[in-house]
Amino acid sequence: MSKLNGFGEILELAVSKGATDLHVKVPSPPVLRIDSALVAQEEWPPFTADDIEGIFEEITTQEQREAFSREHELDFAYSVSGLARFRVNVLRQRGTMSLAFRRVPSSVPSVDELGLPQVCKTLILKPRGLVLVTGPSGSGKSTTLAAMIDHLNENATRSVITIEDPIEYLFHDKKCLIRQRDMGDDTKSFSAALIHALRHDPDVIVIGEMRDLETISTAITAAETGHLVLATLHTLDAAQSIDRIIDVFPPVQQRQMRLQLSQVIEAVLSQTLLPCIGGGRVAAFEVLLANSVIRRLIREEKIHEIGPSLEMGKLEGMHTLDQALAELVKSGIVSKEEAMMKTSSQVKLAKLLQADRDTFTPLAVAEPALNVAQ
Repeated sequence: MSKLNGFGEILELAVSKGATDLHVKVPSPPVLRIDSALVAQEEWPPFTADDIEGIFEEITTQEQREAFSREHELDFAYSVSGLARFRVNVLRQRGTMSLAFRRVPSSVPSVDELGLPQVCKTLILKPRGLVLVTGPSGSGKSTTLAAMIDHLNENATRSVITIEDPIEYLFHDKKCLIRQRDMGDDTKSFSAALIHALRHDPDVIVIGEMRDLETISTAITAAETGHLVLATLHTLDAAQSIDRIIDVFPPVQQRQMRLQLSQVIEAVLSQTLLPCIGGGRVAAFEVLLANSVIRRLIREEKIHEIGPSLEMGKLEGMHTLDQALAELVKSGIVSKEEAMMKTSSQVKLAKLLQADRDTFTPLAVAEPALNVAQ
């Protein structure tokens, strides 16, 4: 298998089987991720190093190949006309290349189609502030952001700039004017792109990932100066997300940053994906909405009290990840075993699952999500 034509059949197979990811490495056959499980396609021969080199040459530009030669890492988007769009990551392992393809649907799913918390519709229409979407890699953060942007695009007239690595979902202007910047092709760093975005008359700025002090600092400043800023973090829950932002600053600046963050933060949505009973996947969310209590806890460095505040904030639309997991189990959407694998406290989740169903107030949990790339 040395030609892209043969590899094109594998991409078609991945799409036809509803796989979210395709893995290509030596000396293995193609491996698909279907409903969170890795499934080797044993009917295909194992890839050789020459196979993978040939595929890499066909799907990359000269500039991308040069970047990979320097960095030994590469992220880019790849489209197959009439089939699908993929986010591709390339790295080296044991002296050979490994490629991972994540399928990105051609159309942007809506908030309702994905079963996201309805508060997502309210948050994206806010005039200013900072909204964080957090979770581990592959948990659906990019898809959540895309659905929120699409809702804005259909309901308000705003100038939107996104900074992505790479661009995944492609937006077409409806009510909004949307500019999408690709890391590498359109800009060299998140921090530089963010600084220049502020000079381009944006109302909304979407940051694919807040990775460093300069990006985080500029994002907070942008939120302070009247912009709505949406960004992702690779953190597991709301409290950890707040700590991560503060901890990136030197100790002498942390008190001031707590004050600034407490003033601009609007929400933290922390999500994880679970396989559903019977197939498909569903997202479970922890929802923090910045009320006066949350803002005070951030200012006073009482982050450990955020969890209990979320548990008590159900009437305002807040809840912990454990509460969301418990509701998914009680609703028969996911198994107890899968939920236990995603919780940070099996004891707390067990207590919630033992609660009397008659006294357990249902949360606005998602229906099983479309089986699309997350």
